[in-house]
Amino acid sequence: VQLQASGGGLVQAGDSLRLSCAGSAGTFSTSVMGWFRRAPGKEREFVATISWSGGATDYPDSVKGRFTISRDAANHTVYLQMNSLKPEDTAVYYCAARKRPGLATLEYEYDYWGQGTPVTVSS
Repeated sequence: VQLQASGGGLVQAGDSLRLSCAGSAGTFSTSVMGWFRRAPGKEREFVATISWSGGATDYPDSVKGRFTISRDAANHTVYLQMNSLKPEDTAVYYCAARKRPGLATLEYEYDYWGQGTPVTVSS
């Protein structure tokens, strides 16, 4: 599975942004997908995950209620809608795919990674 993340940019606090992650056909439709981020000087952290069917999602408390993950099976794309952005959301955002079933929140549980797209939120 090849992943291509896009949609990052520079926004102001309170703004919204939508990230996209385009996957190659084949196993994408049966892969659990996730978003992670790495802020400057910090470890990469979990942001969101979605089941292969799109029926189940999970988020950490830091983004719950502000971020929404979704997927478009026909276009092999997963999205991360980010609302009410805060300066602490500034990071490089990565999408990832997991071959095994079940939502996952840890890096090692994912098998494929995209190249990352930077998001900067100014105050």
